[in-house]
Amino acid sequence: MGFLVDSKQEGFGASWGGLKSLVRRKQVDSAHSKRLNHHQLAKELTVPHLIAIGVGSTIGAGVYILVGTVAREHSGPALTISFLIAGIAAALSAFCYAELASRCPSAGSAYHYSYICVGEGIAWLIGWALILEYTIGGAAVARGISPNLALLFGGENSLPFFLARQHIPGLDIVVDPCASVLVFVVTGLLCVGIKESTLVQAIVTTANVCAMIFVIVAGGYLGFKTGWTGYELPTGYFPFGVDGMLAGSATVFFAYIGFDSVASTAEEVKNPQRDLPLGIATALSICCGLYMLVSVVIVGLVPYYAMDPDTPISSAFASHGMQWAAYIITIGAVTALCSTLMGSILPQPRILMAMARDGLLPSLFSDVNESTQVPVKSTLATGIVAATLAFVMDVSQLAGMVSVGTLLAFTMVAISVLILRYVPPDEVPLPSSLQESIDSVTLKYSKYTQVISGEKPEMSSSRDSSQPLLGNKNVTIDCPVVEKQEAQVSCIPSEENRRKIAGWTIMLTCIGAFILTFAASNLWLPSLLRFTLCGVGGILLLSGLVVLTCIDQDDARHNFGHTGGFICPFVPLLPIACILINVYLLINLGAATWARVSIWLLIGVLVYVFYGRSHSSLVDAVYVPTVCADEIYRSGEVLA
Repeated sequence: MGFLVDSKQEGFGASWGGLKSLVRRKQVDSAHSKRLNHHQLAKELTVPHLIAIGVGSTIGAGVYILVGTVAREHSGPALTISFLIAGIAAALSAFCYAELASRCPSAGSAYHYSYICVGEGIAWLIGWALILEYTIGGAAVARGISPNLALLFGGENSLPFFLARQHIPGLDIVVDPCASVLVFVVTGLLCVGIKESTLVQAIVTTANVCAMIFVIVAGGYLGFKTGWTGYELPTGYFPFGVDGMLAGSATVFFAYIGFDSVASTAEEVKNPQRDLPLGIATALSICCGLYMLVSVVIVGLVPYYAMDPDTPISSAFASHGMQWAAYIITIGAVTALCSTLMGSILPQPRILMAMARDGLLPSLFSDVNESTQVPVKSTLATGIVAATLAFVMDVSQLAGMVSVGTLLAFTMVAISVLILRYVPPDEVPLPSSLQESIDSVTLKYSKYTQVISGEKPEMSSSRDSSQPLLGNKNVTIDCPVVEKQEAQVSCIPSEENRRKIAGWTIMLTCIGAFILTFAASNLWLPSLLRFTLCGVGGILLLSGLVVLTCIDQDDARHNFGHTGGFICPFVPLLPIACILINVYLLINLGAATWARVSIWLLIGVLVYVFYGRSHSSLVDAVYVPTVCADEIYRSGEVLA
């Protein structure tokens, strides 16, 4: 391992040319880097706040419709098992998020983790995709609130004129003032402060959960009273077979999307190592429990084939003479949408801020208000764009694009866990302002190496003293890890080979997951080609699992980032299963969705090429071994 790697040095940088920017990685925010960064958010959140954000962002109004559609078309009475399997699949991603969020507790979520573990190019695409997800998601949710509000006031056209939807004949569009107003209200709340906005979201989420508990309790009473007629069917518990139940799981999986919003607030959590994993796990558990209980009750009240696909819960209660329950259910739907709207707009300003901190977007997005300690400019920009889309566009056709950003993020988070465990970054970038202290420490190690090797210090040139040094022993107390490496010098080649094997194995495992899911999902492929691709993909996937299980994980993982937090279990099995599930769902989103997303990603590539690449904070960074970074920072403080 070289002691000094400059981004402008000859060799690797020159051979890769401009492509080197795609693989440069940033360091986990440390006490040293935070002193160089003045844009810090308020640490106000605890576990209850995180649970409110997670549950509120996850449980949307879709569950009030989803149970009817999935039960009629896929799962039948086995809908509860579909929700359970989907919840387990979502938990795989949640485990990965929990470890990375506690190790790297800074704003940016999956973008931040990808930048640290994978590289700048992939991180940019993830951040760009998440911007699309939260913008369209927020606008789509806002457009869905006004029809449900109208139902509370008596019908479709019962809203006041200035809030009701209006058709503009000349432009052939339907504007929704109510949706736009709601987005601006939520944006204002988020600008006031993270603690205040989370309190409002907690109140709204509580109302939604109470509505779901009413459905469970009242529906359970009716079920025991009537004998659960929905389960007494000649077709049995699996009318569509196990395949139908699994297809239902793939559909309801998207009902669990939203818990990742908790990770986006990592920088604002008081005790991230403890609270973030607890918040993510508790929120996901509450959502899974509520989904399963609601599905148990509704499927038992009405036979699956008789469910209303549009209003399954209201019609189920109405069939038992409880028409008034529709009002409570509608209130639940409205509060669910409002809470989801807050959960959609909350993460995006923090992602914009993280990307601006790294220089990939203009610096104005990184500004934090001194009084509220909130990225107000990023929040206002997010709100204005989302409100405009909600006002003039019917974004329901673009809703599939929301899933792309989430699934890409889930996939990269799982890959990041594998990289962190097997090939964590062994070099960190330091700002060029520390060049003097870097040269000082480099010179010290260079002179000592010459003494150990029997060379005369005066015989070496200045050029030689700045070259990378391998296997240097440090006799000072400043860098004890280097001394340990010298004691095990005979093991260095095998460690390098282990890292190479692990890196290639992770890459081939991801390729295998893609080939397998692509071939299994595209039935139009010729049978011979399809089975061949499935075999190749399966072999790569299983071989990767076996190799990663057999080789040792990197010892540096114990000291990577902020230690003492949650550790993802069952590595490498759990992250690989997570990658396989998410890649499968990505491939099955449809060609039309991917065509739209590709246009957005292409725009992102152009923005990165013409702005982000040249303005990145890592353009002039100097890379040094991780074990020597602290000594260089201390040397810089002494020189200052």
